[in-house]
Amino acid sequence: MELVLIRHGQPEWSRDRTARVDPGLTDRGRQQALRVARRVAREGFDRLLVSTATRARETAAPLRELAGHVPAEEREWLHEIRMPSHWEGTPQEEVDRTFREARVRSREDWWQGLPGGESFGDFHARVTAGLEQELAALGLRRDEHGFWQLPDEAPRIVMVAHAGTNSVVLGHLLGLSPQPWEWERFASDHASLTRLATRPIGSGHIFSLQRFSDVEHLPAELVTG
Repeated sequence: MELVLIRHGQPEWSRDRTARVDPGLTDRGRQQALRVARRVAREGFDRLLVSTATRARETAAPLRELAGHVPAEEREWLHEIRMPSHWEGTPQEEVDRTFREARVRSREDWWQGLPGGESFGDFHARVTAGLEQELAALGLRRDEHGFWQLPDEAPRIVMVAHAGTNSVVLGHLLGLSPQPWEWERFASDHASLTRLATRPIGSGHIFSLQRFSDVEHLPAELVTG
């Protein structure tokens, strides 16, 4: 089985120096989305799962058009950690200051997330529960030794989501202990590809990291993080 994690293209987080909670893509982000779509469509896939966030949906749009035989399936559990809703329309300088101050918090405070937003603990639980349910529906299960048992036909799945979501998925499938700064541990570029594939070992299979934040499909001027 192969799992391809796509991070959304560059989002327009600020418009007229005011913050946006659920932004769409910039012009550069749309170019990134088209290029990653062409690459993934050429390689082929069986399922397309997409976060409900606008930036992820817009990133998936050209891929959905190029691979019309594979419908886009939106999944709320793929949504990035929820930012404080009151940030909508807030001066960007205030949001930037909040992020700068947040980086020096204690580990315990990191787990709580930002005031008014989703805690990292809740976010991690949401993503991993959704992932486990998705894999179980495909016929994957873990045996008593922690190895994955695969169905006879394991699909190639593409997920269009976010830096945080993809990092949680990556850490969970690799068996790593969660950290409240997963975005920093697995820092990926916009419209990049991260590939996981199953490999036989022990009494079943494990997920193996094949590529991380692959941007070979992007020219240097379109690489952003």
